[in-house]
Amino acid sequence: MSKNIKAVPTQNFEDVIATATRYVEGLRIGSPEGIAEAFHKDAVMYGFTNGELLGGPIRNLYDFVEKNGTAPDIRTRLDVLAITPTTAVVRIDMEKDAIGADYNDFLTLIKLGGGWKVIAKVYHQFEG
Repeated sequence: MSKNIKAVPTQNFEDVIATATRYVEGLRIGSPEGIAEAFHKDAVMYGFTNGELLGGPIRNLYDFVEKNGTAPDIRTRLDVLAITPTTAVVRIDMEKDAIGADYNDFLTLIKLGGGWKVIAKVYHQFEG
């Protein structure tokens, strides 16, 4: 007989969204330090910005934010696409980042020491 047990508490969804929100708020105010709070120190990112592959260590994201500054008009929608007790995937639909571009970000998170951290970001930039 299968057990009818809820494997993932609602609080996990809220905590995952809170981590993704820290990333978005860091973009809004142009704070690499704020963004770093959401990411694991060894996180990676891959995607195309203005047609050029930007990939490798998450430091690339921090450098982008340092170079381009704030995104006061950013608009986002965050959705948890999948979640387990220790992993999650979040899609961020994003409009008007610091360079005025629109994106879809896919964040992969892991729960470490009771907290959630982004370990990978894969993104698509839409043409303007």
